[in-house]
Amino acid sequence: MTVLTILQLIVNILIVLALLSVLLAGALLLFKDKRQKQHSVLRNYPLLAHVRYFLEKIGPEMRQYLFLQDTKGKPFSRNDYTNIVVAGKYNSRMSSYGTQNDYEDGFYIQNTMFPLQTAELHIDQSTMISTFIYEVDNERLFNRDEHISKTEIDPYFLSDEDAIILGKDLDYPFKIKRLVGQSGMSYGALGSHAITALSMGLGQAGTWMNTGEGGLSKYHLKGGADIIFQIGPGLFGVRDKEGEFDLKEFLKLANHDRIKAFEIKLAQGAKTRGGHMQGNKVTEEIAEIRNVEPWKTINSPNRFNSIGNPKDLLNWVTFLQHQGQKPVGFKIVVSKVSEIEKLINTMIETNQYPDFITIDGGEGGTGATFQELQDGVGLPLFTALPIVTALLEKYDIRHQIKVFASGKLITPDKIAIALGLGADLVNIARGMMISVGCVMSQQCHMNTCPVGVATTDPKREKGLIIDEKKYRVTNYVTSLHEGLFNIAAAVGVKSPTQISKDHIIIKKKDGTVKSINDYKLKLINYK
Repeated sequence: MTVLTILQLIVNILIVLALLSVLLAGALLLFKDKRQKQHSVLRNYPLLAHVRYFLEKIGPEMRQYLFLQDTKGKPFSRNDYTNIVVAGKYNSRMSSYGTQNDYEDGFYIQNTMFPLQTAELHIDQSTMISTFIYEVDNERLFNRDEHISKTEIDPYFLSDEDAIILGKDLDYPFKIKRLVGQSGMSYGALGSHAITALSMGLGQAGTWMNTGEGGLSKYHLKGGADIIFQIGPGLFGVRDKEGEFDLKEFLKLANHDRIKAFEIKLAQGAKTRGGHMQGNKVTEEIAEIRNVEPWKTINSPNRFNSIGNPKDLLNWVTFLQHQGQKPVGFKIVVSKVSEIEKLINTMIETNQYPDFITIDGGEGGTGATFQELQDGVGLPLFTALPIVTALLEKYDIRHQIKVFASGKLITPDKIAIALGLGADLVNIARGMMISVGCVMSQQCHMNTCPVGVATTDPKREKGLIIDEKKYRVTNYVTSLHEGLFNIAAAVGVKSPTQISKDHIIIKKKDGTVKSINDYKLKLINYK
């Protein structure tokens, strides 16, 4: 018997053994399926049931990559995702051959027949930003050859005359030369690599990051970004061991040179309730920052125990303003117009005003929450924002308060519409997550994020390379501002800060258009 014959015999034996193993495993699985009492389909049709389970498991990925139209994915379409990635990797928003969007009813930007030239715009380009961008060498069916190269890019800062100032009458006002920064995302909800990359990228871009309600970590401070410290109902970072507000801890933060403002979080779009974090994400480090027990699920209160009405809220805002001498505002989700009107009347009666109000649309979504709150509670941003700004104008206090807006504002056109509807500044959360590698796997609450963004698992975090992702954040933020100046020129104003309701129209399905003034009046009359 030759060596070749012997090898062939061994291979045949191995194949037979493999087939027998598969048949045995299948028989055992069939026996188990027939005896189990939980799943009817498994008892009656075990083979088809396993195929069904497999298809269910891979269904979201198949729809995302193969079956859904590029414009139809939720919560973000494939085009939305690509726009963020391309801006972050290549500092570009170039496209061709026309829009894929359907011209449905909604908000549109009114251009002018005689746009401004770049030289006429109020842009501060005095300090270039050093970054890295990708360049494609060869595009193939299954892979792409590209290299990363260092470059200097125009920053597209607001001019000094257009800079936005929070808390102008306080000892430490916050001067902002960006229109876009990071919305509240806590360390713990995101991992250390993601927070660090965001901090460094936002610092290079010259804008702010919001800590989220989880407190200030060393990772927030690594990049030198301006910090807005968020205070949630759990009082993480400003609480004592009993969970009560600790003025000494607050003053420590107020004296920190990187912390520029404080935001009281009453609610956010994903959850009109207190915060939630699974116990497997509460590491000892996170527990120390939040002053809680490690490895135990955190459910912070539904609201602040000491705040039950507008007067309580405004009294605390004023107290924090006086104590810290830094800007203080609050974050809300809007749906009950009468409550907003009562809040504004209380401001006027007590002569107490927040430095800013953050309006988060009901479509916000980075936080872990319950389905019923995510899908059914709170108005979307483009409905909520005009309600608040119109009421502020109605009572002649709009000049007293700056307005942040957040809720899927991931591209310059959406941001420009928000500015036209009354926002002064814009927060972005999920766009920032995508810029550091998020692939929208929707596992944020499970600590199993496959790309190391929304996880504290060290093994998964290793996949997120900070020194590469930080430049994507810088490029994304800078690219957004370039786009905003492009829109400003198109509508005929010298700065995006001058985009107003006069530049936004509403197109109805029947082809008619309405002005924002008509839209706001209708909402004001709603109770």
